[in-house]
Amino acid sequence: MRNYKIRKFKDKIAYLACLFCALIATLPLISILLEVIKNGFPALNIDFFTKPPGAVGEPGGGIANAIQGTLILLGLTSLIGVPIGVLSGIFLAEFGDNNFGRLVRLSNNILAQFPSIVIGIFVYLVVVIPLGSFSPLAGAISLSIIMIPIVTRTTEEALKLVPNTLREASMALGVSRWRTIISIVLVSAKDGVVTGTLLSIARIVGETAPLIMTILGSQWFFSGLNAPMDSLTLRIWRLALQPYEYAHQQGWGAALVLILLVLFFNVSARVLTRSKYRRV
Repeated sequence: MRNYKIRKFKDKIAYLACLFCALIATLPLISILLEVIKNGFPALNIDFFTKPPGAVGEPGGGIANAIQGTLILLGLTSLIGVPIGVLSGIFLAEFGDNNFGRLVRLSNNILAQFPSIVIGIFVYLVVVIPLGSFSPLAGAISLSIIMIPIVTRTTEEALKLVPNTLREASMALGVSRWRTIISIVLVSAKDGVVTGTLLSIARIVGETAPLIMTILGSQWFFSGLNAPMDSLTLRIWRLALQPYEYAHQQGWGAALVLILLVLFFNVSARVLTRSKYRRV
């Protein structure tokens, strides 16, 4: 009886220790959210969402061009990164059980750990300098390099979860292998692929360093693929550097918009994952 009470006591101690650590882990997130909401919410109004930045030193203006630039960047980056990442993941899952596949997998894992500023400098050297201008295209290329390893890895893992019996049954009916992969395997794993894509977008939407080297930033709306463009992260950075109180408040407001955007993609990925497991 005494041993049972000791075990129960130890179990409670372990539970409370885990609960305490979980609360400590979530404390930074909660404190950041509260601080951003407290300082950023007063900046939110119609002009803030519909107007470009005003003259430096004069209150007013907004972040409409930064929101537009962020959405354009996400679209261009997805057009580049998602197809490459998905096709790479298909190759590794279906044909990667060899030395070349292991080399590609290792290279993908290394690329996923690269500092984003290094990627920005690389794209600056190979894209911005040859083109002679900062541009959304250069920014999309730098962000797609960050996105590709994430999409590749999640696609590979999603395809590996599809039972081999589905592949065998399809090919036993005379369906070619590529058709089996596209119509059976990829369709069965689509929730995992979409979830990985959303998580990769949530990862890149907060990047600043590579964009400093590639799109530079701008006070105006999008004016072409060969001209500088603004983004939310660059706008927050530039507002934080200004010595004016109104600029800091706008920076907090832009940070709140950015956090809501990141939360949207993360919650969307979570909802898709939950719906997948409920069907199973």
